[in-house]
Amino acid sequence: MLDSLFSKFDNIIVLDTETTGLNHRTDEIIELAMLRITPEGCVKQYDEFIKLSEGRRLAAEITELTGISEEMLITQGVSKTSAAAALAEMLALPKALVVAYNTQFDIGFLYYLLLSNGKTDVLQNIKLFDAMTVYKDRHPFPHKLCNAIETYKLSGENTHRAIDDTLATYELLCAMDREEDDLDRYINLFGYNPKYGVSGQRV
Repeated sequence: MLDSLFSKFDNIIVLDTETTGLNHRTDEIIELAMLRITPEGCVKQYDEFIKLSEGRRLAAEITELTGISEEMLITQGVSKTSAAAALAEMLALPKALVVAYNTQFDIGFLYYLLLSNGKTDVLQNIKLFDAMTVYKDRHPFPHKLCNAIETYKLSGENTHRAIDDTLATYELLCAMDREEDDLDRYINLFGYNPKYGVSGQRV
């Protein structure tokens, strides 16, 4: 499974973030989930809430979308320093490929999390894989994660919780690999809809 990717990488890091909003410069991550995948399968799972910065409030619509409340972040959340350290440890693994669904969104938030903790060096020469780009290339609009889950009849769910969406993205990656084992040609490739242009920070 994932032979074309593992022919080039020793570690595949599948991840997802939940955030306070859409702007990576002014909003922040409230949940981070990561899976470390090797040729032997999933060998490590990380899923943590991240405490809000002092004085920041969580909008009601974010709680409604994700089910994450301010109380959960206060009582269960780890510090941004702890989350950045865990992220940096994953990204520093040898021959690692970072996979997400709409990677361009997540990587902007991850950059600022690492920047605030002096750990952006782990992003140097990092290789990225956007599962949404593959789905856009193979299937017609719409292209949300929930659409991909439905198309491939996956067991995972797009719940807007980081760990659920991470697991669904990994399941999708495997399904697309079974469909056609050419995923290696999508490394560092980001597709977009010409009608709407590039959204978010350019990677």
